[in-house]
Order: sequence, then C-alpha cells, then structure tokens
Amino acid sequence: MAKVLIIRFSSIGDMVLTTPVLRNLSRGMHEGAEIHYLTKARFRTVIEHNPYIAKIHTVERSTNEVIGALKAENFDYVIDLHRNLRSVRVRKALGVLDFVFKKYNFQKWLLVNFGINRMPDVHIVDRYMATLKAFGIENDGEGLDYFLPENGLPGAADLPETHRSGYVAVAIGAAHWRKRPREAWYIETCRRLALPVILLGGPDDREAGDRIAEACGERVWNAAGAFSLHGSAWLLRESRAVIAPDTGLMHIAAAFKKPLVSVWGATVPEFGMYPYLPGPNALRVQADHLTKRPCSKLGTRCKYKECRCIDELPLDDAAAAVNAWTGG
Repeated sequence: MAKVLIIRFSSIGDMVLTTPVLRNLSRGMHEGAEIHYLTKARFRTVIEHNPYIAKIHTVERSTNEVIGALKAENFDYVIDLHRNLRSVRVRKALGVLDFVFKKYNFQKWLLVNFGINRMPDVHIVDRYMATLKAFGIENDGEGLDYFLPENGLPGAADLPETHRSGYVAVAIGAAHWRKRPREAWYIETCRRLALPVILLGGPDDREAGDRIAEACGERVWNAAGAFSLHGSAWLLRESRAVIAPDTGLMHIAAAFKKPLVSVWGATVPEFGMYPYLPGPNALRVQADHLTKRPCSKLGTRCKYKECRCIDELPLDDAAAAVNAWTGG
C-alpha cells in the first residue's frame, strides 16, 4: 500500500476543495493508499472526520515542528496542493517523488492588474486532480466532501420555532471584507426572502449579524459565532437554500449540494474558485457592469475608491432565485 502525504496548510474553503483528491486517491490507487494530510493546527477541524485520511499532521508556526515526524513516516509520494515556500521545504526535506498543482499566479496577476484574462477555464479542483494523472486516476465527478461528526451538533430544538419548518442560510462573514456585501444589502435581501433566515459566520461577525437581525425582525435569527464550524455546517446542510460570499461556507454548501447563490465582490469566479458541482440550482451574483474587477486576488484591496464592487451588487437577483427554488 502506498503512503501519500497531501499538503494544504489553509484555509477552510481551500481545504474543502481538496477533498475530491482525497476520495479519488483512496478509491483509485490499485494497491490502496494510506493518506496523510499536513495542515495548520487551527484548520484541522475542516478535515478531522474525513474517512479517507489515515493521519493528520499539523503545524502551529513552522514546518520545523513536524519535519522529523514526517521523515519517520517514509512516504512514497507527496502531493503538494498549496505550493508555497513552506510546502517546498517539506517536499525537499522528504526527498520523495512529488506532484504539485499549477497556481497560475502570473495569469492572476495579469487579470488583477491589467484586466487581461489568460486564466484557463479550469476549476481549481480539476487543477488539484491533475496531480493524480500519473496514477491513472480520473475524477469521479461526485463533487466536494464535508464530513460532520456523529455527536456535538445542533438539532431542531436549537432553532427558533419560526425556523423549524424551513429556512435560508445566509453567510455574512469572509476573511477579507471586500469579499462580502454591505449590511444594507443583507438586510434588504433578507427582507425579500419568503422563508425565515439564519445568519452564519464567525465570532467577529456577531455584531453585524445582530444589526441585520434587528433590522429584519424575528424572521432573521443571528447564529454567527454561536456554533462551531461543524455546527454552522450542519445548519447549512439542513437549510433549504444558501446565500454566501466567496468564502469557506460557500464551498461547504456546495459540498452538501445545496441550492446556492454565490456573491462576488473584489474577487471573481474566473480565478477558478467558484462553487464546485453544487447541485442543479446555482446562481452567481456580482457587479458585472464594473470593468475594473477583479480588484485583487484575495479580496484584500479595491480598485474603486468607494468599493463599488460590493456597493453596486444587484439587489433582487439573490432573493428572487432563492424564492423560486424554494417555492416562496
């Protein structure tokens, strides 16, 4: 049986996007595969219940913490799905046959800085999967995985009575604020939804969620920061539909095949990070009339002084699509 190390240090969404590699590698290796995964300690939760992973290795600050232990594993192969200086250091230290995905950083630079689109029309999952070609493994087309624990999840009793017959999950958080809509957009969108709404995000999104919920009344329940990542994922799974910016919860929703509206601000789907095989009902909402987008690769800056990419998002599209999907 081959022993394989997968490297992806972060973050939530990027790691969810690696799950087809894990599944296809586990199923497709003729002699079987013992798959190990190297990531940052704070992102372990994302893949801790993935049945295709035999062992998870984590780092807090430096790969020096794990190099010795990784060498002792005697891996046959390394598959680098991060491709940065840290992952290069691990690959060199292990000295085994490795496979590295293509980032297209120059093409992204051209698109961000000059509006020249030389990006291939290939999703990042398919670029990840290209690392398995040498093994003769093809993509099974089953999409993303997200595995929940058997215990410690919320249940229907944890929801307000107003939401127990069905709700729309709306993610309000993102690593960089230029990826997410303004509070006013969320408020008006929630008001237009026929079903009740549960707001999702991290602890840093709690106050914004309170303001949105207060503006909308009891039909909007703020669960941002109230649950663990797995708890938020459970709420996504149980929802009737999801609205989310370009962030980790968007990819988890895609893993659950939820009807999904993805909302795009300073980043664009052309980078290849749009929802992967989310299901039959999916819509992208973005300010298509703005010619300077994308503003940045990660959503860290905006070319428009007023951040028009989020200020001028279409207002009715998301609610109209969700209402149509859910019979509202």
